[in-house]
Amino acid sequence: MFLTRALIFTLVAISSTGFYTPMVSATDKASVKSMPNELLTIKLQQHTPYLQFDGQIEAIKAATVSAQTAGRILKLNYDVNDTVPAGAALLEITSKEQGAGLAAAEAELAQAQARNIESQAQFKRYQELFPKGAISKGAMDEATANSASSLQAVSAANAKLIQAKETLNYTTVNAPFSGRVTQRFVEQGETVTVGQALYAGYSTDNMRAIFQLPQQYRSLVDSNSAIAVEFASGIRINSTDINPYVFLQNAGQSYQVRINLPQTDITISPGEWVKILIADTAIKQIIIPSSAVFRRGDYTAVFRQRNNKLVQTQVRLRQVDNDSFVVEAGLMEGDEIIVHATDYLLNSPKVGG
Repeated sequence: MFLTRALIFTLVAISSTGFYTPMVSATDKASVKSMPNELLTIKLQQHTPYLQFDGQIEAIKAATVSAQTAGRILKLNYDVNDTVPAGAALLEITSKEQGAGLAAAEAELAQAQARNIESQAQFKRYQELFPKGAISKGAMDEATANSASSLQAVSAANAKLIQAKETLNYTTVNAPFSGRVTQRFVEQGETVTVGQALYAGYSTDNMRAIFQLPQQYRSLVDSNSAIAVEFASGIRINSTDINPYVFLQNAGQSYQVRINLPQTDITISPGEWVKILIADTAIKQIIIPSSAVFRRGDYTAVFRQRNNKLVQTQVRLRQVDNDSFVVEAGLMEGDEIIVHATDYLLNSPKVGG
């Protein structure tokens, strides 16, 4: 009776800890072998560990658009967070002054062209009369100078006309490339001056990851043809376009490395934190499938066979990917563990009925 109560007390104490450790005797070994949870013999495997660094996403192409002419803002076509196609009109500025300047430039060109026609005609007449002695040498020189001067006046008037047209075009501010608006510095109705910032944005087509690399790992970057960038969602992107700086940053005495990302359908935003994974020297380690791991909070264990019994063995793990772990402590080569820990718990006979 005393032994029965002690056994019941022990079972209650075990269940209260939150862990259940099924024990299988030698007579039950055949039933264990027949269960769907097969045993895995631990072997050292060649494995390439990865060094992890914190990185951040930034846009390769980003710009702040400024006013190139003065005026009052008539219309704002885009706001912060809007996507903008290349060449789209971001805003419109009053154009009366610029239009008047264009009209004046066109009139000045017409006047210069008329004077040039007259000067060229007079120069041609003088060229015919001068050999006959009908005009003086001074008159001929004057006609020659007027001809050259009128041609230059036409060129100058043409240049002013081009400038006036560009100034008028500046009243409509266009997007330099397709992308997303990150800042708007003005409001409708404001008066802007030349050089005043209007919009800021970045191109969504080209992104890169940047991170700081300690000096001792520089050789790894030089020897790796590809580096993996892992996002918070768990998605990894490999890139071969790697640009490490050849000089050290003064603050941390580290190299800045830029990793240009390939085109992808994944939504990537500047400022997003990522993990940079660089392959280290390959070593032999124990790797087990994630299905063999039993978890309860921060506690991780496997079911290891010892003396024809399955015992729960705590292990220290480091995740390789979604399907496997590196065992840093708790197992040795030659150990046998259950491959499917969850199935084993569900199908094993419970002690105490």
